[in-house]
Amino acid sequence: MKALRLYERLGLLTPAHVERSNGYRQYRESQLATARLVAMLRRLDMPLARVAEIVSAPGPQAADLVAEYWAMVERRVASQRELTAHLRVRLLGQQGNYDMFRIRERDVPEQQVLTEQRHLRVWELAGWLGPTIGRLVGVAQQRYGGVTAPVFVIYHGEVNQDSDGPVEVCVPIDATLPEPADTPSRRELAHHEAYVRITKAQVEYPQILSAFDAVAQWLASREQNAAGAPREIYFTDFMAAAPADEVCDVAFPTHYAAEPAATILGGQQRLPD
Repeated sequence: MKALRLYERLGLLTPAHVERSNGYRQYRESQLATARLVAMLRRLDMPLARVAEIVSAPGPQAADLVAEYWAMVERRVASQRELTAHLRVRLLGQQGNYDMFRIRERDVPEQQVLTEQRHLRVWELAGWLGPTIGRLVGVAQQRYGGVTAPVFVIYHGEVNQDSDGPVEVCVPIDATLPEPADTPSRRELAHHEAYVRITKAQVEYPQILSAFDAVAQWLASREQNAAGAPREIYFTDFMAAAPADEVCDVAFPTHYAAEPAATILGGQQRLPD
C-alpha cells in the first residue's frame, strides 16, 4: 500500500477510485499494463524519477530510455568490478598478485609532440585531461594534417589528494613540419617500454593504480628500474568505447635510445592517500 501511495504522488499510477472509509484503491483494468511496467522497472533497481519518465514516454522513446539506463548500470558495475579487484590486491599486500594483467614490451620511435603541462590534484584530473587533449588534437588537425600516433599522458610526479604531479598531455604530430610558434612542442625520445593494456572500466581511478603497480612489480621482479615517468597511452576513441573495450596502455620506459635532453621528474604513478 505504501508503494501504491508513493506511485500516486509521483503520478505513476493514479487510482480510478479511493474508498473514503478505508482508503482502498481501485484501478481500471486498462491500468494493469502500466502497473506491470512499473513493477518490472523497479526490479531493475531503477529510481522512481526515471520510472516516471519512462512510463510517460511514447513506446520507442521509452525503449531508448530503458537501454540508456541499463548501459549506465553496466558501466557502473564494470567499474565496481575492477575496483573490487584493485582493493583485493591492495588489501592482500605482499600476498596480492597481478595475474589479471599481461605485461608486454615494445620499442617506441622518436616523436614530435604538442604538449601542455599542469600541476593537478587527482580530483582535478578528469576535468583537465579531456578539454586539453581535445584542444591539442584540434591544433594537430588544423595545422599538421592530424595526429600521427596515439595521444599519451605522462605523470612526472604523484597525483593524489596531496601531490599535484605535474601531468603532461602529449599529442604526436608530423615532425617534418615547422614547430608551432604559439603551441608548446618538444621531442619525445625513442625508447623501449614495458606496458599493460587495460579496458575502459579499468581506466577509472583508483582501479587504474593496479595497472601501474603491475608494471612496476614486473620491472622489480627483473631488477629493472623505470628510465622515465609512467604514462597512459590512449589508442582508440575513449568516449565511444564500451566498459569492456581495451582503450589504454599503462607504460613505463625502461631505457632510452639516447639520454633525455632534460631530467624527467619523479617517475611515479598516481597513488591514493
